Amino acid sequence: MTVQERPGAAYRPTPPPEWRPRTDPAPLLPDTEPYRVLGTDAVDGADPQLLLRLYAELVRGRRYNVQATALTKQGRLAVYPSSTGQEACEVAAALALEERDWLFPSYRDTLAAVARGLDPVEALTLLRGDWHTGYDPRERRIAPLCTPLATQLPHAVGLAHAARLKGDDVVALAMVGDGGTSEGDFHEALNFAAVWQAPVVFLVQNNGFAISVPLAKQTAAPSLAHKAVGYGMPGRLVDGNDAVAVHEVLSEAVTRARRGGGPTLVEAVTYRIDAHTNADDATRYRGDGEVDAWREHDPILLLERDLTARGLLDEDTANAARDAAETMAAQLRERMNADPVLDPMDLFTHVFAEQTTQLREQAAQLRAELDAESGDAAHGAEGEAR
Repeated sequence: MTVQERPGAAYRPTPPPEWRPRTDPAPLLPDTEPYRVLGTDAVDGADPQLLLRLYAELVRGRRYNVQATALTKQGRLAVYPSSTGQEACEVAAALALEERDWLFPSYRDTLAAVARGLDPVEALTLLRGDWHTGYDPRERRIAPLCTPLATQLPHAVGLAHAARLKGDDVVALAMVGDGGTSEGDFHEALNFAAVWQAPVVFLVQNNGFAISVPLAKQTAAPSLAHKAVGYGMPGRLVDGNDAVAVHEVLSEAVTRARRGGGPTLVEAVTYRIDAHTNADDATRYRGDGEVDAWREHDPILLLERDLTARGLLDEDTANAARDAAETMAAQLRERMNADPVLDPMDLFTHVFAEQTTQLREQAAQLRAELDAESGDAAHGAEGEAR
């Protein structure tokens, strides 16, 4: 109130309290340059086993991207948004989480889901126009692959906030591209997360383009990580092609969230080597020179250099990683080349917990049509036999 009422006295203005910032913004601001580990002295403190695991997952992830892209050309996938060049972000996001945590991926993050343990075929099921998400989100602790931009972010905040209210020791990690940061859902999610101090980590994969729109035409902010301070959470800027750095930054953010420290916004600066999807022609908005420059900063190449220099990677170890990746690709090809057995009645499964009257009517109509079609086919077969 700006006025006080006293018995027997007139209204008298009450001065508002002195305004002051709720939080010192300085600790929330990101570094001026992306954080790096590979190629610096910081790599000496990294766990050798973690480095080798990251390497194996990167190699497998690259092969997965190549194979999935080939499947689109063969007509086995309707579309595939490749994450070639971004594998460090995908793998690090998966490995930074505990089994009880939740991953909220975007449509480009199939590799993160696979690195978290999802069956590679199940991760591609949605992209071939098959059964719903292709997997059970509750069982896998992986939300459905999200095609609408940034709509998974408020969902991640809601789940994280609900988990904390229930006393569950759970963190949600939500992934989004630079284009998604221009959506209202991004701003709403960050605002709610900070106000509620929800245990959620936002990972922005800044790959340079929102389809064909460069970042400079989306925002004038110094970096996307700087947006964090406006909501009252820390912003971290990291080299998205440095798998060790991304894993370290995300692990710290997850730990902070689990301990009640609230959300963190992490911007990983990376690059989309392939086109937006197989339906996109990237040559219309970027040159080969730009792509070639980023190939020199390839996440696998960066990690190989450090592992080799430290004596952790020899030809046998590298070949073992490649062989495992080829085995995965061969199995993926074989299984994706088999036509799925589809039940049209699955259209009505998992739409609502309890089907509405309209859905029951539609399901009954489809069932009658399928039964009639099956009966006609049976009569036709009898006639041919005669």
